[in-house]
Amino acid sequence: MIIVKTAREIIRMQDACTLSARALKLAGEMVEPGVSTYDIDRAVKKFIEGEGGVPSTLGYEGYPASTCISVNSVVVHGIPSKKTILRQGDIVSIDIMAGMHGYHGDNAYTFPCGDISKEAQALLDATKESLYEGIKAAQAGNRTGDIGSAVQRYVEARSYSVVRSFTGHGVGANLHEEPSIPNYGTPGRGPRLIPGMTIAIEPMIAMGGYKTRILDDGWTAVTVDGSLAAHFEHTVAITPDGPKIMTLLD
Repeated sequence: MIIVKTAREIIRMQDACTLSARALKLAGEMVEPGVSTYDIDRAVKKFIEGEGGVPSTLGYEGYPASTCISVNSVVVHGIPSKKTILRQGDIVSIDIMAGMHGYHGDNAYTFPCGDISKEAQALLDATKESLYEGIKAAQAGNRTGDIGSAVQRYVEARSYSVVRSFTGHGVGANLHEEPSIPNYGTPGRGPRLIPGMTIAIEPMIAMGGYKTRILDDGWTAVTVDGSLAAHFEHTVAITPDGPKIMTLLD
């Protein structure tokens, strides 16, 4: 069932989205060679709790951390670890979900660690731009397929692959709600977008093939061919006046 929020509920949800965005900004500022993903995770947890929120992923279906930090060929759900030390040239996707007032905000960004290759930067640029192409398609009256098609067209025109194993989703009082928001699809297909819906749009794009596999920890998803992957995400409210990005800081 798709949950449509009232204007008051969206106002309450905005605080969680803003907190998520502030936590992501903090995490990004820590990305530099020699820092462990564990250190970033602990700092984010302390920040979110200090602001009166909760790290939404901690304990969610058994997930053991407050962030997902995915490096290089890790697509999503990388578990922070003291053993994972960032190196010059890495690309580092950080996905943060924070809860406040009974609602959640969800956002992600892929950060360069120091100087990265031109090829890696091009992947980051294309993935970020594809997110905004998807957001532009998130108009009331459109369908989820319009969002996915916009993302897919943009990245495939640049010879990248859309990861198929994971999708965006509704978000609100629950971390994951209906509908699913695939990053590929056919215009005019899928559930219709209605004012009051709040969705997480999150392209996950690979430099090589789109196939993924899950590591033995049961969470970490990597590209099968070992190619780089990037991930960008915003929580978006569908309004009569167009999409409103809820996780965008001034």
